[in-house]
Amino acid sequence: MRICLLTYRGNPYSGGQGIYVYYLAREFRRMGHEVEVIASPPLPEVSDGVTLHCLKSLSIYHPHSSLGTNLPRVRNPVDFYELCATRQGFFVEPLTFSLRAYARVKELCKQRRFDIIHDNQGLGYGLLLMKRLNIPVIATIHHPLPIDRQADLEQADGLRQKWRIRRFYSFIRMQAFVSRRLERIITVSQNAADKTRLFFGVPADRLTVVYNGIDTGIYHNSGQPGGKREGLIMVGNTDDRKKGVLYLLQAMQLLREDGVKLTIVDDAERHSSYADDVGPLPSYGSHLVNKLDLDGIVRFTGRLTRQELAQHYSAARIAIVPSLYEGFGLPAAEAMACGTPVIASTGGALPEVVGDAGILVPPGSARALADAIRQLLHDEQAQLRMSEAGRARVEAKFDWQQAARQTLAVYREALTPT
Repeated sequence: MRICLLTYRGNPYSGGQGIYVYYLAREFRRMGHEVEVIASPPLPEVSDGVTLHCLKSLSIYHPHSSLGTNLPRVRNPVDFYELCATRQGFFVEPLTFSLRAYARVKELCKQRRFDIIHDNQGLGYGLLLMKRLNIPVIATIHHPLPIDRQADLEQADGLRQKWRIRRFYSFIRMQAFVSRRLERIITVSQNAADKTRLFFGVPADRLTVVYNGIDTGIYHNSGQPGGKREGLIMVGNTDDRKKGVLYLLQAMQLLREDGVKLTIVDDAERHSSYADDVGPLPSYGSHLVNKLDLDGIVRFTGRLTRQELAQHYSAARIAIVPSLYEGFGLPAAEAMACGTPVIASTGGALPEVVGDAGILVPPGSARALADAIRQLLHDEQAQLRMSEAGRARVEAKFDWQQAARQTLAVYREALTPT
């Protein structure tokens, strides 16, 4: 089968979408299929044998990108629209990427024809143009983005920021329109499927749940046998309000006298969102650390390789996943694969991922997080049980080869005439 995967912002540092496309493409290639990835910056990693087609992006939301540097690169109306719209605070990358991807797919089809086109969360109008090429088009929705918009609005500072957030997320209506018109939609959890029906109106008979996998060759207990684990770890983009860093840091205030330290795997500063890019600014998490006077208690690692991340999981006593919502929750599963006990919220799909291999608390409750952390820190037997149960659960349920096989089954459904 000749497979075309589409992904904008597909780098693993951009979130679970980049991890998803890397491993699916790798497994498809290992199964003998031809795989081509069409992507825009920040570009994804691809494994040996996978062809990567790079599209440009004139979005000023990329670091080191500005009106002045991008203006000479304008070649057509799509370029001009993207440059102007992002300058005004609109996020139009899903649309402009899909239009550029359509042009590239149409060009590639003159040489070789794809059997299936698989979009990774973009859901731009260009996908509907691709359907005119008589190639089935499906998409993966990791979770519908109205959830992100609501989390951002609830934690916004004032009416001006709320207005910027609504402007930034104005593309959501397009995603709902497109998703209802594709042959099949894959979601990565049952909760994500339920939310996709609720927010986007996709019929249940066109939705299939395929859980993400975990690379257990990388994510395993890489610490020294009998080595001492210390502190807490949280992995996530703290500018993403639904990740719940506010409530974890409030919990750290409540644990101040317990001498607990927290490591956050994220950058302490990054470029701004929802507004004109003015250069590096403190991340939301870093801003909160200063505001809540947690210097010396909380530290940021910056970006890590997958191997370095596994080492950090293996060095921590407890992994905290305080998200208000997760469509899957890769950090929870990665920590479990490393034998690190998990305390997670019940937000979204986290109960599906964690099961009985960790402690679940209500989302948005600093007190519940603090109580669970204190309880688990003083219960070594529970830590040992969760460590063993977490690794076993990942090995049984979250495998990339299995995910690839199930995804291929969805492709075959889409290819079968109705």
